[in-house]
Amino acid sequence: MNRRSTHTFLAGATVALTVLALAACGSSGASTASPQPPKTGAGTPATVGVAKTGLGNILVDTQGRTLYLFKKDSGPASTCTGACATFWPPLIAPGTPTSGTGANASLIGTTKRQDGAAQVTYNGHPVYLYGGDHNPGDTNGQGVVAFGAGWFALSPSGSEVAGASPNAASGGGGGY
Repeated sequence: MNRRSTHTFLAGATVALTVLALAACGSSGASTASPQPPKTGAGTPATVGVAKTGLGNILVDTQGRTLYLFKKDSGPASTCTGACATFWPPLIAPGTPTSGTGANASLIGTTKRQDGAAQVTYNGHPVYLYGGDHNPGDTNGQGVVAFGAGWFALSPSGSEVAGASPNAASGGGGGY
């Protein structure tokens, strides 16, 4: 191979590798479009709704952020306080929680936290957000084991979603 064809080959290989790397880095694992925040039947923001993500249809809050259950919780009482609640903030209801399209209104409720705040529950599970989710539809908390148990997104039926987060390779999760 002469010097000119070597440079052409290396330039072509570099372009191909760059395209592959950018494609891999740009894939967040979430759906191609960010989920829209849930709305009630009247068109107002809903406390809990359903969005399509890389994990399938899951519960989200008024901003389209994934809602999680903590396997350490048994019944409606939350066991996530202190540092746990810093990384996994509880979804607090400023009033009566409302349901958006796809969420079952009869499964939404609240439980009183140690600080007196009303935390939203779904199918009897207190629900949480994850500090590592930065955009609507992120599922970085899926399957994380932290603060003594696993964290899982919730399906519209109120059960945990199985499977690993499609964006786990992007730095989501970690034990605390």
